[in-house]
Amino acid sequence: MSNLRVYNTLSRTKEEFKTVEPGKVGIYLCGPTVYAEAHIGHMVGPVIFDTVKRYLQHSGYDVRLVVNITDVDDKLINKANERKMTMLEVAEENIKDYLDNLAALNVTTIDDMPRATSSMDDIIQFIQDLVEKGFAYDVDGDVFFEVSKDAQYGKLTNRSVDAMQGEGGGAAASKRSPGDFALWKKAKAGEPSWDSPWGKGRPGWHIECSAMSKSILGETFDIHGGGLDLTFPHHENEIAQSECCHGKPMVNYWMHNGLLRSDPSAGKIGGKAEREKGATEGEAGGKMSRSGGAGGLHSLIDRQGGERIRFFLLRTHYRSTILFSEPAIEEAGTGLDTFYRLFERYERITGKSFYDIAAAKTRREGEIEAGSDELLTLLKKHRDAYLEKMDDDFNTGGGVSELFEIVRGVNKYIDQNKLEETKDADTRSLDQAMATIRELSAILGLFTEKPEADSSEDAGLVDQLMSLVIEIRANSRKKKDFETSDLIRDRLTECGITLEDRKDGTLWRKG
Repeated sequence: MSNLRVYNTLSRTKEEFKTVEPGKVGIYLCGPTVYAEAHIGHMVGPVIFDTVKRYLQHSGYDVRLVVNITDVDDKLINKANERKMTMLEVAEENIKDYLDNLAALNVTTIDDMPRATSSMDDIIQFIQDLVEKGFAYDVDGDVFFEVSKDAQYGKLTNRSVDAMQGEGGGAAASKRSPGDFALWKKAKAGEPSWDSPWGKGRPGWHIECSAMSKSILGETFDIHGGGLDLTFPHHENEIAQSECCHGKPMVNYWMHNGLLRSDPSAGKIGGKAEREKGATEGEAGGKMSRSGGAGGLHSLIDRQGGERIRFFLLRTHYRSTILFSEPAIEEAGTGLDTFYRLFERYERITGKSFYDIAAAKTRREGEIEAGSDELLTLLKKHRDAYLEKMDDDFNTGGGVSELFEIVRGVNKYIDQNKLEETKDADTRSLDQAMATIRELSAILGLFTEKPEADSSEDAGLVDQLMSLVIEIRANSRKKKDFETSDLIRDRLTECGITLEDRKDGTLWRKG
């Protein structure tokens, strides 16, 4: 196990990580309400907590990651009516979109994805328990949580009860206090509904997560994740429901990721209106939202690639605000190219693919005995620093910086030892270095599989055309026509194509 420290939103401090059950970790992450296509903001939490799980596993823990699906909600009902579809049809369409996007960003470690509509018995029982214990009340088929009965209500966000306004919809006038919030909503004509002790209806948003997390992870579990915007009212109300029902803490560590915001300098994502609507003082842009015009993540993935987007999201600390723009994602891609070029060098030197290296699965398995070897000494230094930064509240940004230091060191080692020019060179230290890069990058969910080569007819034509362009440029250089040579390179750069001049010829790549 590691010396992990985790920032707990509830205590507003970094705390030593201690699990409910030794060696095991339960994580619950609030997932999407599936009434429309996912946008990139919906990927922030899954990418972060997929990485958190990978790191905890690397540190020796047995981890269960739960991400829920909200598939019954006012927005879903409205969308179904608007599109003349059933609520289930709308939900299924957008769940598929969400899952496809997760796969493209290599979010592969989710163990459970419970849906609200499949958890109705657990939800109803949870509400019944709260009513019987005196924390909730029924008003003509609507059931509300009574916040005045919870002496600790507001502890997550430090808000007073008087400052809070609970959800209640059309039944709000029936509440005993403005801060009371809906646990069960009486069915309206034509809406999806379920039988309950209070009549036909459907659950409120907050109770769904309390019921699903308890059903899978227990009354007290280790980590609850979500975006910073969910602290109130959603997570505040989850705490109230769960702790009043069970008489014990719901969660040991509340982890909230910073929000993805549109960069005002990057042009329209949701447009000016989105920034004005979503921005608060000191923020550079509005929160990414469907209402602000964001959406269609699959088209962004088609343009930029899932690995590039994932890397973009992990370059900073998870609690930081991320400013979104496509140029920023392209800049992240430039960073990834540094790794891809090294992988190509390694294959030229050794004939072995980086992607075939068996990566260490745990920190102990990946330990390095450096001895007096200069490269291994550098490797051990930066691997240790990487792990220290990840132990410090999952600082992926710091971990990425250490990976770049390793790549710089490996490239320098290759150059100094002229490994690309020496036949039958001793590559044992280089092999160890690449294995360490594979180990540490896999924790971030990067470089886990070799990118598929484009085998289309168009790709073959591009290869032929690029060979012709490189030949023309080489002839220009032989004739000392450097103006034409430089023009070709510059124009290719503008098209997103990079040339690399080597002793054995010129290579080209996108980006």
